[in-house]
Amino acid sequence: MPIEIAEEFKLAWGEKPPLFDDLMALEGEMYRQVARRKTFKFTLKNKDYFAKIHKGVGWGEIVKNLLQGRLPILGAVNEYEAINALTKLGIKTMTLAAYGQRGVNLAELESFVITESLEPALSLEDLSIDWARNKPDLKLKRALIKRVATITRQLHDNGINHRDLYICHFLLKESDFESIQQAEKLPLYLIDLHRVQMRKEIPERWRVKDLAALYFSSMGIGFTQRDFYRFIQVYSGKSLNEELELNGSRWANVFAKGQKLNSKPIKD
Repeated sequence: MPIEIAEEFKLAWGEKPPLFDDLMALEGEMYRQVARRKTFKFTLKNKDYFAKIHKGVGWGEIVKNLLQGRLPILGAVNEYEAINALTKLGIKTMTLAAYGQRGVNLAELESFVITESLEPALSLEDLSIDWARNKPDLKLKRALIKRVATITRQLHDNGINHRDLYICHFLLKESDFESIQQAEKLPLYLIDLHRVQMRKEIPERWRVKDLAALYFSSMGIGFTQRDFYRFIQVYSGKSLNEELELNGSRWANVFAKGQKLNSKPIKD
């Protein structure tokens, strides 16, 4: 299939637009390398970009995922489609610079997705790392809870589940954090979309998995019971009593799964 290249990226590349092989051959500062997939940052005309290069997952990985009842991630197309879906919903995420895929053998598909860098940025995990000892500004904390709950609700209401919805995957651009005085207007960017699933309606177990990941990743930052209840109210769009009466079992599962994640030993 033809590659898709944003006009700004095309102009920055030079006189001739890049070919598929040119983009697959890019190198840069390595952030992650797993099997036949790598993520790195590179600079083009004084602007930073992130690239994810996929060189096929192999039949072994496909079979393993299918035996585990999961659909395998075959390449960059998942992230490409997720970026477009979130952008259409008005959820801030990465800006696409280029995307391409080639091949007919599912195990050997070659693909890439290139996005503009959001750096310098601060994840919610980094921002809140000291909140348990030093209480944050109350308006800021409440605004961020509301924003995360609203984004999560938007995803789920539109049949999208993230599968890695931890607070480290919500970013604040430092320029926004420094220039915007009103906490409720701070834009949050959702990243790490390569495992996103999109359907007409998400199954309950995947909804619970996303919510439990958020709960687990915010357990150690000094949140009160009232903070978690505030999230539930915003996410559900109902009063706390009404939501717990309607969906009490859902939230019981969320809290139980979050606690289970918290009890797992940390791997080296």
